[in-house]
Amino acid sequence: MTASTAHRRMLGHAELPRLLIAEHIMSMPVRDHRRWTLDEVERLVERRIGYSPRYELVDGELLVTPAPSGRHQRIVMELAFALRPYVVTHALGEIRLGPGKMHLVGGDRFEPDLFVLPAVSGRLGPADSTFRPLLVVEVLSPGSSRHDRVTKRRAFQREGVPEYWIVDGDAEVFEIWHPADERPQVADARLVWSPPDARDEFVLDVRGLFERMADDAPIRGES
Repeated sequence: MTASTAHRRMLGHAELPRLLIAEHIMSMPVRDHRRWTLDEVERLVERRIGYSPRYELVDGELLVTPAPSGRHQRIVMELAFALRPYVVTHALGEIRLGPGKMHLVGGDRFEPDLFVLPAVSGRLGPADSTFRPLLVVEVLSPGSSRHDRVTKRRAFQREGVPEYWIVDGDAEVFEIWHPADERPQVADARLVWSPPDARDEFVLDVRGLFERMADDAPIRGES
């Protein structure tokens, strides 16, 4: 008996054997030609080791994304550090980082790079509740461009996510989407975010952020 024959016999009566296919696919989307369910995707997440790959469900389509690059992680962390004082000062809610789970009202499952949960009566909301985030941010990775810009963007617009930022690290720009937009606003120097309950605007120096994230950028200690 060959190893492959033994492996097939072992899987013959396993629960949901088709799910095993997705665990070995590191591109998006999974070409399975069927609608995936939320329960199936949750089982994939439970079985993964660590935090990657990232599994997301959009309109019945399973999206699989490999672990992010070092620069990708730098950008996400820098944004979180920049946003947190503003979010806390204005009591807007809570910042979460991927692969934190985000369920929208429509039932899809996302693990964005960064998102801001709204406060509930001035307090943090339930950890795993369904909600409409104030902001969602995705940093483009190789192979994720179409789904960040099309599949997920359409879902976020449909569900009324008030602001969605797509960070293009190669072009060093932010693409900013709102629910009714047919085209994004593009910020390459200065980005402004104005949540409805905030007293003033959040302003981000886009050029400065990308300069700090360059591979040869100097590390500046606190003064």
